[in-house]
Amino acid sequence: MDSCDRRVRAYKNGKTMDECKIIAESLNPGFKQHIKKNDKILWSEILEKVDHDELIYKLTLKFLRRDGYDIGNYKIPEVKAFSS
Repeated sequence: MDSCDRRVRAYKNGKTMDECKIIAESLNPGFKQHIKKNDKILWSEILEKVDHDELIYKLTLKFLRRDGYDIGNYKIPEVKAFSS
C-alpha cells in the first residue's frame, strides 16, 4: 500500500506538513492575546494573518479548538473563549 511521506510533501511556498504545524503553533499565542483583548477574532482576520495559506489556517483553528476555544461555524465565523 502506498502512503504519503509527510516529511517531503511540499505545500504552499514549499513547506512540509511539520513546518506548517510549527508555524501555526507559533501564531496561536498572538491570536489568543487578540481574543483575550477583544473577546473574539474573525476567521477572515486569521486567514489574513496567515497570508491566505489554507493549511496553516486550518491547523491554526484546529490548535485553537484543542486549546479550549470555540472556533464557531459557517454561520458564526469567529473564534472566542468558551463562556463559563
